Amino acid sequence: MPQAVLGLGSNIAPAKENIDRAIAALTDLGTVKEVSPYILSKPEGFANQPDFVNAVVILSTPYQPKALLRKLKELETKLGRVPTFKNGPRVIDLDILFYDNIEFFDDDDQYFLIIPHPRLHEREFVLKPLSYLLSDYEHPKFHKPVVQLYRELMKRKGKPDCKIL
Repeated sequence: MPQAVLGLGSNIAPAKENIDRAIAALTDLGTVKEVSPYILSKPEGFANQPDFVNAVVILSTPYQPKALLRKLKELETKLGRVPTFKNGPRVIDLDILFYDNIEFFDDDDQYFLIIPHPRLHEREFVLKPLSYLLSDYEHPKFHKPVVQLYRELMKRKGKPDCKIL
C-alpha cells in the first residue's frame, strides 16, 4: 500500500489536541504508521497570530494522491477548519509532503497539488519533525536526504525557531 507523509499544523487552541484529533481521524484514510514528536513553531507569512503546533505522520493509504488530498480537505472541514486568509490561523492544516517516491503535479481539479510539497525544504517546522521519522529519506527532486536539507536550512537561518514539545 502507498505511503503518504503528511504535515499537520494547528494554532487555534487547543492546538495540541487538534493535532491529536486529526491523527485519530486519519485512521479513516489508512493506517498511521508513525508520528513525529510535536514541534512548537512561530507563524510564517502572517506573524500576528499564535504559535503553531506541528507534526509529521506516515500514513499507509489506499488513496491515490488526488483522492487523498480531497479526503484531507474534507477532514479539515470536519475537524472545524474555516477558510480565512492565506497563512492565517487555522484549527488544522493537513498537507501531503511526500507520496511514496513520486513527483506529482495537478492543477486541473478543485485543489492544486504538487508532490513533494514545493516548500518543505524551506520550512523548519516540517523538516525538524520529518528528520525524526525519515532522516535518511532522499527527497525525490533534490536527491538529498531529509537530514541534509534540515542542516542546510539551519545553516542559512543561523538558529532554530522551533522546539520540541
